[in-house]
Amino acid sequence: MPGGLHIHKDFKYNCKNISVMFSHALRLKFTVIHIKRQVAEKKEKNEPCRAAPLVITFPGFGLNSSEGLRRRKRDWVIPPINVAENSRGPFPQMLVSIRSDQDQDISIRYSITGVGADQPPNEVFNIDPVLGKMFVTKPLDREHRSSYHLRAHAVDMNGNQVENPIDLYIFVIDMNDNRPEFKNQVYNGSVDEGSKPGTYVMHLSAFDADDNTTANGMVRYRILSQTPHSPIPNMFTINSETGDIVTVAPGLDREKVSQYTIIVQATDMEGNLNFGLSNTATAIITVTDINDNPPMLTSRTFSGEVPENRVDVVVANLTVIDADQPHSPNWNAIYRIISGDPSGHFTIRTDPVTNDGMVTVVKPVDFEMNRAFMLTVVVSNQAHLASGIQSSLQSTAGVTISVQDVNEAPYFPTNPKHIRFEEGVPAGTSLTTFSAADPDRLQMQQTIRYSKLNDPADWLSINRTNGQIVTTAMLDRESIYVKNNIYEATFLATDNGFPAASGTGTLQIYLIDINDNPPALIPKESQICERMNRNVNSVNITAADADTDPNAGPFVFELPNFPTSIRRNWTISRINGDYARLGLRYQIYLEPGMYEVPVIVSDSGNPPLSNRSLIKVKVCPCDENGDCTTLGAVAAAGLGTGAIISILICIIILLSMVLLFVVWIKRREKERQTKQLLIDPEDDVRDNILKYDEEGGGEEDQDYDLSQLQQPDSLEHIISKPPGVRRVDERPIIPESQYPIRPVVPHPGDIGDFIHEGLRAADNDPTAPPYDSLLVFDYEGSGSTAGSVSSLNSSSTGDQDYDYLNDWGPRFKKLADMYGGGDDD
Repeated sequence: MPGGLHIHKDFKYNCKNISVMFSHALRLKFTVIHIKRQVAEKKEKNEPCRAAPLVITFPGFGLNSSEGLRRRKRDWVIPPINVAENSRGPFPQMLVSIRSDQDQDISIRYSITGVGADQPPNEVFNIDPVLGKMFVTKPLDREHRSSYHLRAHAVDMNGNQVENPIDLYIFVIDMNDNRPEFKNQVYNGSVDEGSKPGTYVMHLSAFDADDNTTANGMVRYRILSQTPHSPIPNMFTINSETGDIVTVAPGLDREKVSQYTIIVQATDMEGNLNFGLSNTATAIITVTDINDNPPMLTSRTFSGEVPENRVDVVVANLTVIDADQPHSPNWNAIYRIISGDPSGHFTIRTDPVTNDGMVTVVKPVDFEMNRAFMLTVVVSNQAHLASGIQSSLQSTAGVTISVQDVNEAPYFPTNPKHIRFEEGVPAGTSLTTFSAADPDRLQMQQTIRYSKLNDPADWLSINRTNGQIVTTAMLDRESIYVKNNIYEATFLATDNGFPAASGTGTLQIYLIDINDNPPALIPKESQICERMNRNVNSVNITAADADTDPNAGPFVFELPNFPTSIRRNWTISRINGDYARLGLRYQIYLEPGMYEVPVIVSDSGNPPLSNRSLIKVKVCPCDENGDCTTLGAVAAAGLGTGAIISILICIIILLSMVLLFVVWIKRREKERQTKQLLIDPEDDVRDNILKYDEEGGGEEDQDYDLSQLQQPDSLEHIISKPPGVRRVDERPIIPESQYPIRPVVPHPGDIGDFIHEGLRAADNDPTAPPYDSLLVFDYEGSGSTAGSVSSLNSSSTGDQDYDYLNDWGPRFKKLADMYGGGDDD
């Protein structure tokens, strides 16, 4: 084959070790490969067959009688190297021998590159750099990697390339080392009961990691077992190649067998049980329900009874049997009344748990109207019956319901009852007869008694036997108990049954208005200006009447004839039927003040009613806007000029007294500040040295020993203390000297003498510790620029200047006044 690969006829596939020689030719291309085999010798020695080394040579100038000397160009084709996976070795195992035709002249070094050689995974393949033999070093796994692509290199000792790299393709031959694996161990499927043969049920699939183009990865399926075997052991079959499960026989009935368990086996090697590997999975097939069983009532007749006038009462319970799956639309019952209840007194509700039908009263029944009901009931399912299934005769039944007579309450045929009467009818007037009827007219003869239930104004009474209503007081339309001209009262009718029953009735009396209320003038007070135009010099008046038309407006407004000054000073002019204008007559001047003007108001009733009312009119001076001035308002209130002047004088006197009091307070404060000894209670020294955690007994507990307030003349014993925290308010450690005890004055008459006595005692006691002094200041830290106030001399005389205490703020002001003397006034 020109340009191809020549293989010796004795070459076998299972001879794996091949020797390859590189040939160096013009343009660095390869020529024909001549493969020679030596098989017979190996057979005679019973040795495994090995391929003779591949010899790659350039074709020389061959002798041909027809063509003469000629050079033919051939390509070098390297066949792929096949290596079986999971080989047991021994390792390393030689795969191929690579040689260059220049190794006779120079030293050649061989190497390989690529994945599996110098790239991860490294060192799966290696090569002898001198001999060119390539080895595999470990078992290969086709499922991990199915092929490798390497490149072989030939260089001299200096690293120079002497041959072009050649590509080596190594294919891992698959072996059946993986079982088929199902994705799930349990598969769930379903099929309707009554399905025909060939109905698809479910699909199972298994995966084999081996090569699916070979028998190693070709999986076939079969059913091992079916549980239960009803109605036959082989209700299902599986497609051996696709894994689809279908039915093969009729007879699926959920009411007999609701679930099948099938064991499915998957085997590779195209299902060859002798050589293939197998695995199993479980298929659970649920037979789903269809409505192939109509509901059947357990009886052809049912009965019940109900008291009259009762609702939401279950009077009968209908039981039903349905073989379909409980609590499904194929099982849930629906009941219908098809005859016997034209007025819709009953309905049938389904119990969601038991599926029973509960005949319930939804509209009251009356014994006097119907003593019994004969109902025809039919039951069906929520879902329609399956195709070909007929309804059962037992889906229809009769229900007899008896009505029980009970004592019914009397009722008022007209409720509420409306009547019309004029207001003002006298007590004892008969208005109407408000009687009730007893519905128990067939079996019970009863007596009805009447009573009053609600009468807000207590205007009515009712006869106990016949229900006649009589007034007990005069009816008044203007009463607060009358709403929209209607007075409403409620009455009770009670029979003598057992137990007694009662009914209520409402009587509504429409009261016709009569003219019994005179009009009242509005407003009661107003004001006008003494000198202004007529619009401001008058006030609009109207009237209010509790009656309604025609007994109210239009109104007539008049001024009385007596006293005569009223008509002389005032005038009334009509605006419309409800309003009039009251004002001063033209060129009439009245002194500012309050005036009471009588006005007679008459309504339009028949006969009309009149009312004399007083309106208080305030006459006052006004500004340009028509508003009363302040002075005018005071004057209009009835105060004369003298009274106004008196009020102003009193105000001035009060302001003067307040000013004098403020001046006195200021002067007293100034005097207190100029005094050297303060005697206010808040500044009392005795109060300032109280211990606040003790409860005293009064002035007797305030006899203090002031010797503890004395200050020593010298502070050397304190200054000479070691460095560190140094306090001048602690008891000195020098021996105490004896000094005469100062007599204690129980209650000094003057606070000044009390303090001077304490100062003299302190001056004469150089060892008195100041730690219980009048003011104790806590230590503020070492190096304080202020120091401690305990270092101040208690004596009122000396050369030390205490004026700097005035700069320490108000808290040290009193101390500065005591020792520094303060400023002289």
